[in-house]
Amino acid sequence: MSGRGGSGVTRSWGRRRAEDAGGVLDRYAYAFLAGGRRRVAESAVVALTEQGVLSLRATRLRPTGEVQSAHAVEHAVIAACPRSKRVQEVIDTVGRSQPLDDIARQLVCLGLLSGRRQRTTRSGRLLLAAAASEGSLPRYVLEGPAVLATGPVRRGLLSATSIPDGLGRTLRRMGKALDDDHSSLTDGAPSGGIGCGGSAGGD
Repeated sequence: MSGRGGSGVTRSWGRRRAEDAGGVLDRYAYAFLAGGRRRVAESAVVALTEQGVLSLRATRLRPTGEVQSAHAVEHAVIAACPRSKRVQEVIDTVGRSQPLDDIARQLVCLGLLSGRRQRTTRSGRLLLAAAASEGSLPRYVLEGPAVLATGPVRRGLLSATSIPDGLGRTLRRMGKALDDDHSSLTDGAPSGGIGCGGSAGGD
């Protein structure tokens, strides 16, 4: 009986910790936990098209209005397409940007993301489940562009994810090889990937 009770206390404590961490996160941090860097960029594209700042037609993004948001991720998206550009190029550029590195570091420090491979931890998954249950975030943040209403934004983002099968397999093999090489170089270190210290820290 005590074992079962202890397990229940552990689960409850895990939920409380996740909820406490969730209080400091914005929608783009949740997007990172739900779908990684790509989901963050996609979510910013959707938000900016809804604001009328960007237009997405036939897989190309172009600026159409004044920026009203001060969020760093949204500014990174706008900076990535000063004129008409393929949405895939914008997503790739934003995925490598400093604002996304900052979000990743925040999530690692909160214990919601693993430092080495940037995978959502158990606490992160609990937080996502709580957010989904509350319904406080746009669905596309948690579930991706497939849940958007039919239209040019949904079509453009989904088309951008399509990679020809042969090329896709090649890219996946290349990515795995690079990841394995990186792991072999960092596995002996006391810590790898993104740390919680400042940029001048001794990672």
